[in-house]
Amino acid sequence: MTAICFYFQIHQPNRLKNYRFFDIGNDHYYYDDFANDDIITRIAHRSYLPANEMLLDIIKEHGKKFKVAFSISGVALEQLEQYVPEFIDSMKELAATGCVEFLSETYAHSLASLEDPEEFIAQVKAHDEKIYQLFGLKPKVFRNTELIYSDDIAAMVQSMGFKGAITDGAKHILGWKSPNYLYNAASAPKLKLLLKNSKLSDDISFRFSNPEWESYPLTADKYMDWIAALPQEEQLVNLFMNYETFGELQPQSSGIFEFMKALPRFAADRNIQFWSPSEVISKLKPVSELNVPTPISWADEARDTSAWLGNMLQQEAVKKLYSIGERVRLCQDKRIKLDWNYLQASDHFFYMSTKHSSDGNVHSHYSPYGSPYTAFTNYMNVLSDFMIRVEAQYPAEIDNEELNALLLTIKNQEKEIQALNREVELMRNNIVKDLTGDFVEEEKAEEKKPVKKACKKAPAKKAEPKAAKKAPAKKAAAKKKTTK
Repeated sequence: MTAICFYFQIHQPNRLKNYRFFDIGNDHYYYDDFANDDIITRIAHRSYLPANEMLLDIIKEHGKKFKVAFSISGVALEQLEQYVPEFIDSMKELAATGCVEFLSETYAHSLASLEDPEEFIAQVKAHDEKIYQLFGLKPKVFRNTELIYSDDIAAMVQSMGFKGAITDGAKHILGWKSPNYLYNAASAPKLKLLLKNSKLSDDISFRFSNPEWESYPLTADKYMDWIAALPQEEQLVNLFMNYETFGELQPQSSGIFEFMKALPRFAADRNIQFWSPSEVISKLKPVSELNVPTPISWADEARDTSAWLGNMLQQEAVKKLYSIGERVRLCQDKRIKLDWNYLQASDHFFYMSTKHSSDGNVHSHYSPYGSPYTAFTNYMNVLSDFMIRVEAQYPAEIDNEELNALLLTIKNQEKEIQALNREVELMRNNIVKDLTGDFVEEEKAEEKKPVKKACKKAPAKKAEPKAAKKAPAKKAAAKKKTTK
């Protein structure tokens, strides 16, 4: 018996407007609202909304036999709430079926896992809170930005309580091994790993409508035959892809929606099931440990992090951004916090790639800039203004040790203020009780106590007159003796 695990990524960055050098210090709003509205609305109506409708139709027909998982970044959810609220409603309808699982990731779809562990953990928590707020579900499996993963990241993910994570089945990591098994992390043995089957995933994502592809046209019957032909011991096929595959990368006219609707029927004929990531983790046992000493991802041919950190432009931009992370976390300015999230989106660094050939074409296809250097210049202008705003609150002359001491002092003061507030509240409650007569019985008891003390002292005062009456009698007797 073989199981298919479908996972879809949804992410859209907040695109930056043309921000000139002369805007630094004068203009603190960085975003191209028109482009953000136009792009996400267009993609939602071409892809997200009809794809959701497709999944609902499949689930209505096949019920619990068909399951999928989503990872939606926090910044994408914000845009969808603002520009395409009907998508949130349709996603809530999908969530209510019980056939959809939401995965955890970083709120900003960032590179924080590589640069700033504290920020990474904070973003994961913020993302999961957003998912629970919107859909009432708590993510149990982790999926990092663009499937970035390493042994170091695995340790952090396990420490946050996740039982599993998904990443790419990179050939240079797997070697002779197959991605069609469940593995566990070498650095965190309790963390189970689901690996993307790149070939079968890309057949749908990138080759489906290509008439020059040797397997064109791809039908549901043919596709399920490929999966059924896998070795019997390979029980898991992870199909991970962008949700834009349906309707955007593969247009509706290509037949991609009909292909997906037909899959469950042909899968059932071959005893192939559809499981969510959590089901995979609960039903299968890991076959071996997976060592990933250097970070991998699902991007480009190299399947590493060079898509975002492969040249000096990218490295400089990322280094500058995360150099102020500690100061930003100290800030209470909501606008700074918001900009901090938006500027961390990995897309900004993806646009700065100077790769060539097929990888370079992918980067240029998604980039709104004429060249990587234009992308770098525009981003660094924005980042320069942002850093000025942060340093206005926490000057650069203050080193990290002083900042940590300041943060500790602030936290201690907050605790002291909270303790004093509790005392004040207790005192106020006592006063209210006193005024409403709740302490009447206690007051009566206290009034009786002084009376009892007065009664004890009264006999002592009466004893003095008795002694005074006896004294004259003795003197009189003495006088009689003298007379005789």
